[in-house]
Amino acid sequence: MKQDRSDLMTERRLAQSMQLDRMSSVQIVELMHAQDKIAVEAVGQIAPEIARAVDLITEAFSRGGRLFYIGAGTSGRLGVLDASECPPTFRSDPQQVQGIIAGGMRALVQPCEGAEDDAAAGAAAIRERKIGKQDVVVGIAAGGTTPYVLGALKQARQCGARTIFLTCVQDFADAPIVDVLLRPITGPEVLTGSTRLKAGTATKLVLNMLSTGAMVRSGKCYENLMVDMAATNQKLWDRGARTVAMLSGLDKPAAMALLKKAEGHVKPAVVMHRLGVDLDEARRQLAEAGGRLREVLMKSSAH
Repeated sequence: MKQDRSDLMTERRLAQSMQLDRMSSVQIVELMHAQDKIAVEAVGQIAPEIARAVDLITEAFSRGGRLFYIGAGTSGRLGVLDASECPPTFRSDPQQVQGIIAGGMRALVQPCEGAEDDAAAGAAAIRERKIGKQDVVVGIAAGGTTPYVLGALKQARQCGARTIFLTCVQDFADAPIVDVLLRPITGPEVLTGSTRLKAGTATKLVLNMLSTGAMVRSGKCYENLMVDMAATNQKLWDRGARTVAMLSGLDKPAAMALLKKAEGHVKPAVVMHRLGVDLDEARRQLAEAGGRLREVLMKSSAH
C-alpha cells in the first residue's frame, strides 16, 4: 500500500505558524528558534539508538569497512557534507566515509527532485560501490518514504551490509528493515513540508554524532583534541603546533619545529617527544597500538 504522505508528521501543518505570512521578522525568528529546540530534544530522546549506531560503525571501521550515507535533496546534501568533513578532521581515508546523493554531485547545487523517486538508481549506487558485509549504509530520508533511499537500503541489506535508517517521521507502510532505526520525531515544520528546517537540523545533529563518535572510538582523538589531523594549511599548522605544545609542555616555536619533523602529523610528534624516539619508531609504535595515542603513552609510562 502506497503511503499517504499527507499523514506523515513532516507534512502536517504547524498550529503555531498558521499566520506565518503575517508575522514580523522578529516573530518568525523567535518561532523558528523555539521550534529548533524541539529538534534538539528529539535527538536526545533517541540517544541509546544513536549509540548503537556508533558502535556498529566503529566495529565496521575496525575491520576495514566503510560508512556510506545515502539520501536525496537536503538529506543527501547533509550526508555528503558530513562525509567530506571526515578527512580534514580525522585524517581518514576519503574512501572510509562516503556520501551518495540522488542525482549525483550536481544535485549538491542544483535541484534534481525527480532523482529521489528512482529506487532502482538507489540500488545501483550500492552495487556500483561494491558495498558488502564489512560496510555500513545509513539511509537518510527526513520525510521517510524516499524511494531512492529505500531502494538503496534494501540492496545494501541484500549485499550483507549493516544498515541504519535515519528519518523524522512515524512508522509507515513498507518501512525498510534495518539493523538500527534512528527516528527523531521533530513534528510539523514552520513552513509546511520544508524538511530542511527542524528535520534537517535533527539530521545534522545525528550525523555529527555518528561520524564523530565512531572516529573517537577508533582512536582518532586524545582527550578532546584532534590529534589525528594533518597540517595542510596555515590554520592547521597553527592548531597542530598548539596541540603538540599542550601535550608536550614545549613552547609554541619548539612545538612547531617538532611538528615539522613529524611531517605535520600531531600524534607522531607527541610520541617522538614523550618517548624520545625518531619519526619511524613513533609511527611503528602508533601502528602497533592501532593508532591510539593514549595506548602508546600509557604503555611507555608503565615501563
